[in-house]
Order: sequence, then C-alpha cells, then structure tokens
Amino acid sequence: MIEFIQGKIEELEPAWAVIETAGGVGYMLNISLNTYSSIQGKNEAKLYVYEAIREDAYVLYGFSDRRERELFLMLISVPGIGGASARMILSAFSPSELENIISTGDEKLLKQVKGIGLKTAQRIIVDLHDKINISGITQSSPPGTKVSVSEDAESAIAALTMLGFQQTASAKVVSAIFKENPSMSVEAVIKEALRRI
Repeated sequence: MIEFIQGKIEELEPAWAVIETAGGVGYMLNISLNTYSSIQGKNEAKLYVYEAIREDAYVLYGFSDRRERELFLMLISVPGIGGASARMILSAFSPSELENIISTGDEKLLKQVKGIGLKTAQRIIVDLHDKINISGITQSSPPGTKVSVSEDAESAIAALTMLGFQQTASAKVVSAIFKENPSMSVEAVIKEALRRI
C-alpha cells in the first residue's frame, strides 16, 4: 500500500498531478482543487495517497494533507459516493468548511455541489456526523491546533484499532482524552486509552 508519493511536480492541472519520484517513475494522481491550490507554484510535492483498485482500473488519488485524505475516505464510505463525487465535494469546500457543513447539518449548502442531490446530501450528513464529531476536531479549537490534534488523534485511534479495539469506542476515548489534555503525546494518549477502554 502506498502511503505517500514525494518528488518533483512534472505536470499540474486542477484535476490531476504527475509527480516524478527519485527512481524516475512518474505517478499520475487525481487531486482536488484544495490540493491543487496548496502545491501550485512549487517544484516538489508530497501527496498522501489513496489507491482505488478495481478490475478495470487502478487509480491514485493524492492529497496535500492527511486530513483531506481522511475526509475523502469518510465520503467514499457513504453509499452512492464514489471517488469522483468525493473529489468534487473536496474541490467545492476546504476540509474545515466540509467538517462544519456536516457538523451543522447544512444539507442545502452540500447539495450545491454538482451531482449531489438532497437525499445524497442528507445521507452524507447522517452517516458522517458522528465520525466528524468524534475525530477530535471541534469548531471552537484555535485554527492552528486543528490539524495537529486530528493527526495525533488519527494515529492513536489507528494504533488502538490495530490492537483489536473497535474504532468507534477508540475514537470516543481518544477524543475525550484530547479534550482533557490537548498537549498529550500520542504515546501517552494510547496508554491512557488502554486504561479506559
């Protein structure tokens, strides 16, 4: 499984990028407008990857940060939302805007995205509302802490899941620990979570 691809930006368009790695291999990745904006004008980029492997295609999606990839994975877990629709949603809204839309249940704003009808918008909100709220991100957090808390929470939840604990239970415990002490290290959070689960 590819975690990320880092290298020289050979080609860049609003919907895709070609990254040449050190071995001289060029990878074409589908990207959102958010990722395009964040790497535009740079010579090199590091994109976090999601691999979509089907019988008829092998498609790579690239994201400028882990949080955008996490939201993409959440979106494609919703029935009726594929990679193209998820990328369209992430092109229409920044990750923080999308989190806010889902948290507040703003289906009208979500259905303004091309190809997203009212029922699909409602399903996205219903399916992802709890996942967004337990991911360790709250709208009252200072802007600078959003990404770091999310990445630390994601790491802690992933570790607990690999240890055999349910993801939902792990996420709730990790979120509660971070609310009590946002500056805790990932290792300390995992140790505390093991005591509480």
